[in-house]
Amino acid sequence: MKIKISLIKSGLLILLLPLLTFAHGISEEDKQRMLDGGYLQYVGLGASHMLTGYDHLLFLLGVVFFLISFKDIVKFVTAFTVGHCITLVFATYYQITWNFWLVDAIIAVSVIYKGFDNNGGFQKHFNMPSPNLLGIVFAFGLLHGFGLSTRLQQLPLGEDAWQMLLRILSFNVGVEVGQIAALIVMVGVLAICRKSNSFLRFSYFANLGLMVAGIYLLFVQLHGYQHDANAEMFRFPVEEHRHIHEDMEIQNATKSSRNSL
Repeated sequence: MKIKISLIKSGLLILLLPLLTFAHGISEEDKQRMLDGGYLQYVGLGASHMLTGYDHLLFLLGVVFFLISFKDIVKFVTAFTVGHCITLVFATYYQITWNFWLVDAIIAVSVIYKGFDNNGGFQKHFNMPSPNLLGIVFAFGLLHGFGLSTRLQQLPLGEDAWQMLLRILSFNVGVEVGQIAALIVMVGVLAICRKSNSFLRFSYFANLGLMVAGIYLLFVQLHGYQHDANAEMFRFPVEEHRHIHEDMEIQNATKSSRNSL
């Protein structure tokens, strides 16, 4: 029984580890690259951060999922962009921050919200129209920008106020470049999917998938926060990890010997 519990712990850690390390991935290499390079390094990091930010991309997908006209896409994406630019720039410049795990947990809620709203959740379960979408997108944009700011504040931005502002703006430009690239792919794929007769059915399951992904990301961020806040309680020593693998090898060897008899 003890071995099984240990195996479950090990499996959960292996499942969560890529997201735990990747979701907050301002690595030492990135930090050193920022010190060695110029403003273009911040542009590149901003673009890669948006293109690898699961929560930002999932929320954007939810926003544009049912938008057909170019005008509507521009309107809602602009609301999101203005929102995240405000908090990204000002929160970073004035060094306003919070625990990044908790910020990303709330961002995960925004993904759940958008999938729920796209599937008519307010109408079905609360018998009410959806809240004003443009305002909601702008508000969540502020939240997403704050999440980006918590990352940027992990980087060396310099002591000079003007230099710091230029680095923040360079990172922000990169975020917008990455966002535009992601949106082109999303809008193109959705346009192709709409031509299918089963698009309505597909849309239901796709937005249900958004909700599931948001719930998973929420769990990951809260799990990360627990590790951050209670490091001793959630420790995973190397020696214990080695013993788990030894137990797995013994268990597999026992099964093999039984099968050979």
